[in-house]
Amino acid sequence: MRIHLTSVFVDDQEKALRFYTGVLGFVKKNDIPMGADRWLTVVSPEDPDGTELLLEPSGHPAVQPYRTALVQDGIPAASFAVDDVRAEFDRLRGLGVRFTQDPLEMGPVTTAVLDDTCGNLIQIAHSK
Repeated sequence: MRIHLTSVFVDDQEKALRFYTGVLGFVKKNDIPMGADRWLTVVSPEDPDGTELLLEPSGHPAVQPYRTALVQDGIPAASFAVDDVRAEFDRLRGLGVRFTQDPLEMGPVTTAVLDDTCGNLIQIAHSK
């Protein structure tokens, strides 16, 4: 068994697509119209057949209170692996990304947390 698909709720799918591809560096995999919304997924360019991230519309009434509580408590909605958190932190900061947690070493793991501009906090992490 392996993870095939996971999702983050986003306020605006087009804005999320621009951020997740143009800033974070993912590539669009699926973009299928579904009424007013889309089945919109991105993947790592290093693993185009790997786990897909669904940029899921946040219209369900339970989503806003859930995301608000996570953000208020500083809890990331997802965690993405990077080779070097400090280097990625510097690259993303240079692109104007706002971080809520600067790189933090916790034993063998280094993490940082960013605002995806679409209602979520996202953690980046690497292990030594």
